[in-house]
Order: sequence, then C-alpha cells, then structure tokens
Amino acid sequence: MDYRVKPIGKICAATGEPLPPGAIVRSVLVERKGETVRLDYSEEGWNGPPEGTIGQWRAVVPPPEDDKPKPLDIETLLDSFQQLLEDANPAQEQMCYVMALLLLQKRRLSLDSSRLDGEIAYLELSGSRGEGPFEVRDQQLTADEITSLQIHLTEQLKTAA
Repeated sequence: MDYRVKPIGKICAATGEPLPPGAIVRSVLVERKGETVRLDYSEEGWNGPPEGTIGQWRAVVPPPEDDKPKPLDIETLLDSFQQLLEDANPAQEQMCYVMALLLLQKRRLSLDSSRLDGEIAYLELSGSRGEGPFEVRDQQLTADEITSLQIHLTEQLKTAA
C-alpha cells in the first residue's frame, strides 16, 4: 500500500508549540475521515501513539528552507570576472580562469577561439550579450584545484552579497 506523507510539520500536534530546527520529534500516521494524516509531536507533547496509529517513527526537524545555499547569481559572477580582468592581478589569474569556466558552463560566456603565445595557451571569450572580448590564460588546473577554487569563489560571493 502506498502512502503520501506530507513533510514534517512546523508545530507540535499536542502542544501547538513550534518545532525548532534540530529538535527530535515523534511522527505518526493516522487514519482520519478516510485520509492518512501525519502528526508530529515534540518530546514534551509525546504521550504515546494516538488511537488509530498506522505507523510511527522519530525524526529530526530540518533547518528552514532559507538556510539552503542560493544559486550563484550569474550577473554578479560576470561583474566580478570583468573586475578581476581589469585589475590584471597575476595572483588572481587562477580565480579568473575558474570564473571563466563557470560562465562558459552557464552559457553566459562563449569560447570564440584559443591561441598560443609560445607555450602559453589563452582562451578568447565573449559575453552572450556582447560583452568583451576577454582573454584568459589557460591555467592547466586539475579537477581538484578547480573544485577548491570554486568553493572559495562561492564563499567570497556569499560574503560580498
């Protein structure tokens, strides 16, 4: 038999008090007027399963939806990318390269061509709305280095927002 169970409730079914994030609750399924209903109880409100309980379990109240990471704002990323290029700081070349890869992945930049200057490769890019042209040195980073820089970039953009 399949049951459709709603997500964990925000208040205790017995006390009417809010269920705070991280709290351990008792959840039950009961049959009411031909429907399966989920009820959630705080530790203080739990007096055992109510009559007609189909199933019961313990659960943890999840954090509110607002705590979930927000997607990267592509326009903010593009602005930061352009600023890094203007600053021409050699210490930021790897970050600039990772930003370019993210913007390429999100189709906000497109790869027009690449060129070699001796043994150094450069990516020639343009924005999907006519920005650029941009030139970024290929940093030849490993997947782990790119992931590490992406995490650092995401944290930087969060604190800047």
